[in-house]
Amino acid sequence: MKHNRTICGLAVLLSTLTACANSDDNPTTEGSESIEAISLLGTPLYRSNPEGDTAERMLAQLEEARELHEKDPFAIDGFVWYGRRTAYLGRYRDAVAIYSEGLEIHPGEPHLLRHRGHRYISLRELDLAIQDFLAAAEAVEGFDDEVEPDGQPNAAGIPTSTLQTNIWYHLGLAFYLKGEFDASVDAFRNCFDLAENDDMRVAAADWLYMALRRSGSTEEAEAAITFVETEMDILENQVYHRRLLMYRGILPPDSVLGATQDADALQLATLGYGVGNFHLMNGDTERAKEVFDAVLETGFWAAFGYIAAEADLSRMRGIELER
Repeated sequence: MKHNRTICGLAVLLSTLTACANSDDNPTTEGSESIEAISLLGTPLYRSNPEGDTAERMLAQLEEARELHEKDPFAIDGFVWYGRRTAYLGRYRDAVAIYSEGLEIHPGEPHLLRHRGHRYISLRELDLAIQDFLAAAEAVEGFDDEVEPDGQPNAAGIPTSTLQTNIWYHLGLAFYLKGEFDASVDAFRNCFDLAENDDMRVAAADWLYMALRRSGSTEEAEAAITFVETEMDILENQVYHRRLLMYRGILPPDSVLGATQDADALQLATLGYGVGNFHLMNGDTERAKEVFDAVLETGFWAAFGYIAAEADLSRMRGIELER
């Protein structure tokens, strides 16, 4: 009976993801002729084109960032925000170019390295991302951490991450995507140790748990998430919280899948990857593949869950990740 309920949950996920993939907000829509990246499976990924009020707002923010940058073309913050606003429009290669220009003026600058590394992940340039994050980690060693302002604030308007937690978090992700799970564990441990709120703790612990499981350290993985409770002070990382509750056995996979019915594409990709990986970690490769394929149907190719699904599917198909 439990197996049948899980299959029903998977069916709900598949139908919901397909509907999302056919929506007007699909980031891989081919209406744009610009190929922004090549997936880890070798398929083209097209630049997204926001529409309506969202596009108007984001373009206005980009223009404001560009004007501020031009007023002080040497300011680090100007490069950061011009690059961030560019990336929010799906122009990841343009954002990388902006950060690279800033790094020519400010070599080794950790804010620029951290943001460029993030967009190298979006572009599936994983080795370049790792190089940037390692350099950024070295640059901030011994310095106090600092809160990183949100470009797209949560409902409470309270930032939940910092420069250093973001460096270690994204470094851990890049190693995870390459299948270098021991290195990923070390990075996510550093991120978790630096985290000062439940949002960042659950985000780091989620990937730490998966990296430990994938490295064969099941007992350590279980120990790493004992702090997770049903009620926590979460502002924006509810999806990671739900995945952790599933790993702890508090929520069954089918209930996590059922929660996707009212989710947006990013949440669908994130929840879907967690459920697929849960099945993979527990030896059900076929069901994992079904869910990973469903994640790709969202079309939300910049989501970390989407990229992770690509990486796992590529390994299942024997594709070498030379990125």
